[in-house]
Amino acid sequence: MTDYDVLRAFCAPGGGYGGELAVVRDGSLLPERADRQKLAAELGFGATVFVDDPERGAIDLYTPAVRLPFAGQPCVGAAWLLDLPELVTPAGVLGARLDGEFSWIEARAAWVPPRTLRQYATAAEVDALPVPPPGEWVYAWAWEDEAAGRVRARAFPGRGDGVEEEEATGGAALLLTDRLGRALNIAQGAGSQILTAPQPHGWVEIGGRVLLER
Repeated sequence: MTDYDVLRAFCAPGGGYGGELAVVRDGSLLPERADRQKLAAELGFGATVFVDDPERGAIDLYTPAVRLPFAGQPCVGAAWLLDLPELVTPAGVLGARLDGEFSWIEARAAWVPPRTLRQYATAAEVDALPVPPPGEWVYAWAWEDEAAGRVRARAFPGRGDGVEEEEATGGAALLLTDRLGRALNIAQGAGSQILTAPQPHGWVEIGGRVLLER
């Protein structure tokens, strides 16, 4: 079995919650895409990252079903693990940095697949939402405190593959930040925390806590 680390990214202040991902530090062990896809499916995490060049930060990203050009949550996790100033993804080169307890990446909204950003009047409405039927990727959100930039959000991928709700997603948070044009402190899922901040020239920073599980 190929060796891999298991991380959780976008954890709560106490280290709980966040979304799980696997990182294969030596991507040369599985150079073929088909083999990588097979391992990602076998592991079953939301994302599996293969490190192709640990000095350059070149990584390859997979869900259990598809290869991804970019994804926020696994990139934040990989940035924390590799501790490099940038990561090289199929979508492009993104900046990376560690700041105290937070791992940050800088990416572009254009790299994120389309998502439906659906605003609700209150956080309580978001909390009470049933899982929508498959067919549409919905990021449901509401202001908890608009002046402070605090948001309550839930992510429903709508793929019909058994994953009804995702605990921590970076891409949708990046899209919301790009749309609103302001820094956000997002409480997502059961207890995850995602921080974002728009940057010049269409870039968005997204960050969170990362924990090494094993």
